[in-house]
Amino acid sequence: MGSSTPMDKPSILVQLDTDSQPSVFDRVVAADSGVQQLFSYGGVKPEQVQALVHGCIFTRGPKDLHRTAIFIGGSDVSAGEVLLAEVKKHLLPQWKLQVSVLLDSNGANTTAAAAVRAAAWHVDLTGVKALVLGGTGPVGQRVARLLARNGAEVRVGSRQKARAEQVCGALRSRLQGANVEPAATGTNPEIEQALAGRTLVFAAGAAGAVLLPKAARTAGAELRVAIDLNAVPPAGIEEVEITDKAKDRDGVICYGAIGVGDTKMKIHRAAIVKLFERNDQILDAEEVYEIAKYI
Repeated sequence: MGSSTPMDKPSILVQLDTDSQPSVFDRVVAADSGVQQLFSYGGVKPEQVQALVHGCIFTRGPKDLHRTAIFIGGSDVSAGEVLLAEVKKHLLPQWKLQVSVLLDSNGANTTAAAAVRAAAWHVDLTGVKALVLGGTGPVGQRVARLLARNGAEVRVGSRQKARAEQVCGALRSRLQGANVEPAATGTNPEIEQALAGRTLVFAAGAAGAVLLPKAARTAGAELRVAIDLNAVPPAGIEEVEITDKAKDRDGVICYGAIGVGDTKMKIHRAAIVKLFERNDQILDAEEVYEIAKYI
């Protein structure tokens, strides 16, 4: 009998989804990114994470663990953050028994990275004055975080100013020297006041809410770039179409959700590929944005 050699170990992505049904969207992106084996788990709770992580790190030697990775998804971003913390707790880096991990619950990290990257094509983020409407939601918080980390002066907008103040406080705790301030945006006069002097605006609120009416948008004399991340009518920024991609509207460069979406998908796929380069990466918003710079 002839001798045989072991087959190359396949890339394995372990999908931990907090929803009962693992996301088909995320599974398709994984397949399109070249993942050879996809293990999908739905309804994952924190108490189940240890066994799943240990199943990843104890089955291959350290030199092969870069071919195993974890993707955390689901519609609840807060629940995803809890899973990420739990995953990190059960990795064993002191013995090189770890795998790389990507957090992208509800697409929040890849969407925020794509939106901020789109803005960076038109303005220098360092020192730019930005307003993030819906800034207390998961995507809005990440947009504000990425902007602040890149040196922008960020105004975090919310219908309830107290919630915006909480987000700003959390950002200052996370990022020393973050230039952030809260703004009430519950009424048209408040929106116009929040937009005053801003060069850049993002709408990252819940579907079905017009966060920036046209009258308020056109009143922003210094506004240069407007990015709406709402894909469900009505638009978050009035009269910005979901397909807009660097579309000039009343002298403002506009992006809609689909206009940003192509970049988001490229970032998502690139982040999956990045996972298999090393076994010691934690890809959260900042790391995903670094990937976006090369898209």
